[in-house]
Amino acid sequence: MRRSPDRYNAFMNDNIRIPIVSGRFYPNEPEQLRDVLCELLGVTEDSQALPMPSSRGIIAPHAGYIYSGGIAAKGFLEVAQAGRPDVVVILGASHTRVGPWFALSPHLEWETPLGRSPVDPDMMARLFEEGFAYEAASFEREHSIEVQLPFIQHLWGTTMPIVPICVSPAPLVRIQDAAKGLIKALGVHKGLVIASSDFTHFKPNSEARSADTAALGHILDLDVQGFRQLCQVKQLTICGPTAVEVLMSVAANESWTATRMLGYATSGDVTGDLSSVVGYASVLMTKENYG
Repeated sequence: MRRSPDRYNAFMNDNIRIPIVSGRFYPNEPEQLRDVLCELLGVTEDSQALPMPSSRGIIAPHAGYIYSGGIAAKGFLEVAQAGRPDVVVILGASHTRVGPWFALSPHLEWETPLGRSPVDPDMMARLFEEGFAYEAASFEREHSIEVQLPFIQHLWGTTMPIVPICVSPAPLVRIQDAAKGLIKALGVHKGLVIASSDFTHFKPNSEARSADTAALGHILDLDVQGFRQLCQVKQLTICGPTAVEVLMSVAANESWTATRMLGYATSGDVTGDLSSVVGYASVLMTKENYG
């Protein structure tokens, strides 16, 4: 059921986070959405029942599925082939920059046309103890986490627990603290950590690809300082750089040093307009020999 705009403010007091880009970024009708996901992923819901052998991370884009869905699917498929995670942490980009650096969703469930995903209460409580803060306003008009959910629900069902975190620009020392807190909160659980981010925005195709190649070089090397310096000096328009930095810091601390580019494209590949594009990348971070 499509929600009316007046739900934007109402959902803040609810236990359920209502979707805000359903029908725009992805289909609002469940069957249409399942068809799109089957086309992108080529698998049915909850097809991977074996446990994932080790925690890992991916960078996934969050634009409309017509533009970035194929790139996002590459990361999710790579993880699904390794097995089923215990929990999925979604580090969302903060487009509004409302709220604290690392905001926890206070909602008990997140809804999409496919159903409702439960928020992991124990892990949220542990993150709160590590200095993360609950703030509903950070999620009010933020789509970067929501857009990842249908992929998760399609692959592992609506019982898969999630940990939604909205990440705003923060000092590097706080990035490291957040990464250590997240690692501690995960504990022995085999988690998938997603950094939700699109790359260069509204530049000519050749310029966007060049800038993103440079940024991805630092990401693949898990070079957080080099990545941040490049973003600042070149004034890169990556929309989720801090979420990416948290994931890179977790990866470096957890020896997820087997980094791999899974795919890259720009909106120009879909529209044919190369004068002003947005870049999308899929990156895998895992331990050696765990694929």
